[in-house]
Amino acid sequence: MKKTAKKGHTMFGKEGESMADEGKMNSIIGKGCKVTGTIDVQDGTLRIDGDFEGNVNCPGGTVVIGKGGTVKADIKVSGAIVGGTVHGNIDAREKIELQAGSRLEGDIKTRRLVIDEGVFFEGSCRMSPDGKPISTQPAPQPEAKKDEKEKTGAWNK
Repeated sequence: MKKTAKKGHTMFGKEGESMADEGKMNSIIGKGCKVTGTIDVQDGTLRIDGDFEGNVNCPGGTVVIGKGGTVKADIKVSGAIVGGTVHGNIDAREKIELQAGSRLEGDIKTRRLVIDEGVFFEGSCRMSPDGKPISTQPAPQPEAKKDEKEKTGAWNK
């Protein structure tokens, strides 16, 4: 029996993958392919079902790592859908979706994050709900505030 996608859903039945439908599918690294280097996709979608090592730059589009895909790369995109394995950092301007059974070992930065049950994620996550760049300056330490209050005499008020 052949499955067909309902309107508004992808052929995989996950609404989260509809991000990939918004643009065109620019490139596919198929199952059994091994690619090393840098991939630049200006707009659209890159799908990786094989093995990729290097860097992925897709500032105006989406990267989809299929269930059998393995990626060892730093990824900079608008959106990412991970169904396979990623060893590296993901910087997604809009959204990252980690699907059931996926594995991510690396740090992520994003505006929105979806993590299904059964995901392995080891790393740190930084989020900016308003979509603005995340500050890299460390937060002020509580001790510094205490010292400032002691110097100004704010404790006595």
